[in-house]
Amino acid sequence: MKSEVYTPGHTPNATNFMATRTLESHGRFFVPFLSANHNVLDLGCGPGTISVDIARLIAPGKVAGMDSSESQVMQARKHAEEAGVSNADFHVGSCYKLPFVNQSFDRIFCHALMEHLSVPVAALREAFHKLKKDGMIGVCSPDSDGWLLSPSSAEIEAAVTAYADLQQANGGNLRIGKSLGVLLQDAGFTDIHLAARYECYPSLEFIGEYLALQLEKNGFKRHATTLREWAKDSNGMFAQAWVSAVAKRSQ
Repeated sequence: MKSEVYTPGHTPNATNFMATRTLESHGRFFVPFLSANHNVLDLGCGPGTISVDIARLIAPGKVAGMDSSESQVMQARKHAEEAGVSNADFHVGSCYKLPFVNQSFDRIFCHALMEHLSVPVAALREAFHKLKKDGMIGVCSPDSDGWLLSPSSAEIEAAVTAYADLQQANGGNLRIGKSLGVLLQDAGFTDIHLAARYECYPSLEFIGEYLALQLEKNGFKRHATTLREWAKDSNGMFAQAWVSAVAKRSQ
């Protein structure tokens, strides 16, 4: 298995960025498949904001949040405690070897994880085994081939392409969204349904800095400067393409 580096890192900028995400904003596609009493795994839970929303929705069912980063799991636990949510717990571990018995979960939710993995189909196969028969998975990942940036220029396009290429060099694939259906099929899932949407970031400075920090850290100072200068345009736009997939374990 190729080595993996989590490209965004766990800087305050990146963590704050992830912590703005909610079930309503980023997991709405899976809400119709969540019901009270479900046991749910949030795979790649990050700071736990979506996990806590799921826990509220499926109570008295339980949510297990899983992330490879101890700092993210600690933040998720803190967030759940502050939110007064007691039916969510959080674990540090690998998505390639989940610490749960097979057929433990009615539902598995996985947002913004597949694009960071060197072998995403292996993680999906592991998820497959942890689902009960007729259980369902909801997966969502971006696809940088569909990004829309305004004002556009050769320089800004080169900068975001450099970020996508950096993620690929780190073992991930920021262009994975369009492949989710094939990956789920290869992992054994059936009844696969795909959808796509755009997310427009309200703060160009925030998303610009998010991308620039890692480019700068990895020696791409010119691209980082390009992003920071571009982000000063109050009339600009960054629209991210997200692909979501819902599938079933039929056997």
